[in-house]
Amino acid sequence: MPLDSKALDTKDRAGILHPPPLPWNGREAERGDGGRRLFRPAGAGRLPDRLLPFALPGALLASWQAVTAAGFMPEQVLPPPSLVLRTFIAFLGDGEIANNLLVSLRRIACGLGIGVVTGFAFGLLLGVSRRAEAYLGPLFRAFAAVPALGWIPVLILILGIDEALKIVILSKACFVPMVIATLDAYRNIPARLREAADVMRLSPRTRLLKLTLPAMMPMLFGGLRLSAGQAFVSLIVVEMLAATEGIGYMMVWGRTLFQIDIVMVGMAIVGVTGFLLDALLRRIERGIGARMGERTGSHG
Repeated sequence: MPLDSKALDTKDRAGILHPPPLPWNGREAERGDGGRRLFRPAGAGRLPDRLLPFALPGALLASWQAVTAAGFMPEQVLPPPSLVLRTFIAFLGDGEIANNLLVSLRRIACGLGIGVVTGFAFGLLLGVSRRAEAYLGPLFRAFAAVPALGWIPVLILILGIDEALKIVILSKACFVPMVIATLDAYRNIPARLREAADVMRLSPRTRLLKLTLPAMMPMLFGGLRLSAGQAFVSLIVVEMLAATEGIGYMMVWGRTLFQIDIVMVGMAIVGVTGFLLDALLRRIERGIGARMGERTGSHG
């Protein structure tokens, strides 16, 4: 049945064939049927994205305060947040936190540096040489199966409880995840990149700097972040067992005095420091990735 041009024109003028645009931007909303809102503004009823990560910690803090205020648990077992805050301020003022944190960070830096460098070199060796993988791979897997903290009794007999013990334990904790990340990163380099390097007959140095490292970088940073997390866990445990200074020792000291507020201050410092270190590594990773992308685009 042919369409009536007059009817078509009438429907078009009525906005049936060409309805007004929908308010997808969320700033305005069409109203109809008595002024009822058809669309809600974007983000209405939701917290801003930047505040969402603080929602759960805030809820836990409020629950903690409510439990302590109601007296469900004695203050010696679960101190209120206000007491923990006062202890933190007192320790911050007398330099207790700064001194112990600097000691722990120095140990982290030494152990992380040694473990990451040696782990990267060993993982690259296993990836490049099949013979090295055949001879050293089983030994490495057996070595990795024993956690770093499992070596403490033996290493105490050999090294004592001096700084060498902490550095060796932290290096081992960082070494294993870095080797695994490096080996996986090398094996996952696209075959087309290897073929291109072979066709262009790149020198070993140029191949490493221009092809291998850029292709491995994302997984390498994943291994670096995992190594940093393992280092923090191992550091706190080894400082609790065999140390006379550091954040872990401060937590043990608080437990010995049965002052749980000191223990919680140490837990908060470890958590915040680990979070900031991971955020720093993420920022460095994004910066290196952006620079590599710009360099690739300029050459393209």
